[in-house]
Amino acid sequence: METFQLAATLTTVIAVILMILGLACSVIPSLPGPLILWFGMVTWAWAGDFQQVGWGILSVLLVVAIAAMAVDFVITVYMSRRVGASWKSIGGGIVGGLVGGLLLSGFPPILGSIVGAILGVVAGMWLIEYWDKQDRPAATRAVRGYLASVVVSATIELGIALSMAAIFAWSVLA
Repeated sequence: METFQLAATLTTVIAVILMILGLACSVIPSLPGPLILWFGMVTWAWAGDFQQVGWGILSVLLVVAIAAMAVDFVITVYMSRRVGASWKSIGGGIVGGLVGGLLLSGFPPILGSIVGAILGVVAGMWLIEYWDKQDRPAATRAVRGYLASVVVSATIELGIALSMAAIFAWSVLA
């Protein structure tokens, strides 16, 4: 019996860590915060044998998590394109973000990756935009538009993640 209680407690701790990580990742560009949050919720429900939260609520929350990620992508691309960023520079930003995240992954491990990814996106996007148009103000405008889209997108994604957490908490406490 003690082994079962220890496993349930460990699973609950993992669930809470995933939920906190999911909320935190909701404000970091390109990370699937709401999906990580949802996995934490499923882990919590599983630890409790789905007695407090069932698959109905979890299914709705999964759809909401996927919608949040889609909104993140659409807003970022739409706003970036609206200020004149080319598809090439958006691709350059993605590649730059991956390279930057990998290069700074050890300084400190998690924070370095986040900072590296953000710096890499900005550098990659600016360099490709400048290379493509040979216009510094246009390249700078594209990067500023991207950064503004990230702020808008992160705000919306965090709002959705907090709503998911509230629905989940309501289900657990009901």
